[in-house]
Amino acid sequence: MFRALLPVRCLLPPRRPPAAAPPRRGLRGRDPTRDGGLPLGRRVAAVAAAGAAAGAGWLYLRQEKERRRRARRREELRALALGQGDFALLDQEGRPRRKADFLGRWVLLYFGFTHCPDVCPEELEKLCRAVALLEREPGLPPVQPLFITVDPERDDVAAVGRYVRDFHPRLLGLTGSPEEVRAAGRAYRVYASAGPKDEDGDYVVDHTVLIYLLGPDGLFLDYYGRSKTDAQIAQSVRRHMETYEPVQ
Repeated sequence: MFRALLPVRCLLPPRRPPAAAPPRRGLRGRDPTRDGGLPLGRRVAAVAAAGAAAGAGWLYLRQEKERRRRARRREELRALALGQGDFALLDQEGRPRRKADFLGRWVLLYFGFTHCPDVCPEELEKLCRAVALLEREPGLPPVQPLFITVDPERDDVAAVGRYVRDFHPRLLGLTGSPEEVRAAGRAYRVYASAGPKDEDGDYVVDHTVLIYLLGPDGLFLDYYGRSKTDAQIAQSVRRHMETYEPVQ
């Protein structure tokens, strides 16, 4: 009877305080608050530092590989001596020109002939467009466009003068005697052979179709075939200017 008179709350079992929640554990069950654990921010920083060190090492190896490649290339040029042969020719004004006249200047050189129906005009136009692209960039040294005939029998001073004026205002055209022209071609290992004459006495000259890049020391640095565009040639010349080191 007395039990029935007790308040209801006295009949309930006493409440226990809630148990403390277990500490959160990091990856692999480790407690990040225990001694020896690294906070997430420090772990990220460590990973970033390791990545930066690896990237710097890769960049150094790449630069070293490029430096060695350029050094090997310079040694090859010394051994080949390509383009070191001098020449004595006449320009479109009849003035004597030698290779020494172009030392200290960048040169884009093409060997061809004025009676060429398509390939030579196309390559010369491409060469001159590349020169024009480089001229638009302030701070770059000027590039001298140069044309040397492989057909001295028909390409005298007057013929060369009429031909080059249709391309770039600074394009120089050179010609000379057959012996002088052959000597210039040999200096750059240019192949040239006149084909049979037709009934009108006309003929085509089979020759090397390349654009040569010469550095300020007069040495051959690069060449560009028909597949290269004017923009690609200009980009290559710009890169050579940026990394140029005299061979001699």
